[in-house]
Amino acid sequence: MKKIYIVIVITSFLLGCSQKSDSKNIVIFHKTHEPKKNNAPFSDVVQVGNLYFLSGQVGMDHTTRKLVAGGIESETKQTLENIQAVLKHHNMDLKNVVKCTVILADINDFSTFNEVYKTYFPQKPARTTFAAKGLAIGAKIEIECIAVRSE
Repeated sequence: MKKIYIVIVITSFLLGCSQKSDSKNIVIFHKTHEPKKNNAPFSDVVQVGNLYFLSGQVGMDHTTRKLVAGGIESETKQTLENIQAVLKHHNMDLKNVVKCTVILADINDFSTFNEVYKTYFPQKPARTTFAAKGLAIGAKIEIECIAVRSE
């Protein structure tokens, strides 16, 4: 029930912003930078003013379209590299990230994930971490982010 409420709140916020006449609140649904994802039913990034809402990334090697081998540590690294690639496509880097939501397939992987994560985010963006049963393509981790680009 909480997930549905959060989606409704975010959707309401985005729709409300898109109806304002202020050009800083125009909603832009960016096309993917990964050609193999052109038919995906979601945007890699939705921009509202200088806020960038990144869709969740998993530890997939986008050249092979398969999860990297090696478990939670390897998947966490690849997930964060995928986030970096999306940010780079929009002229940003991990320093622009202000919020992450992390979903683990197994909460017992928390400390291993966290050791990798903190090497990518020394600025310590806000974060929520939880475990869920069954992530897409059998992934062990998924991370979504919100980034802010200074104007």
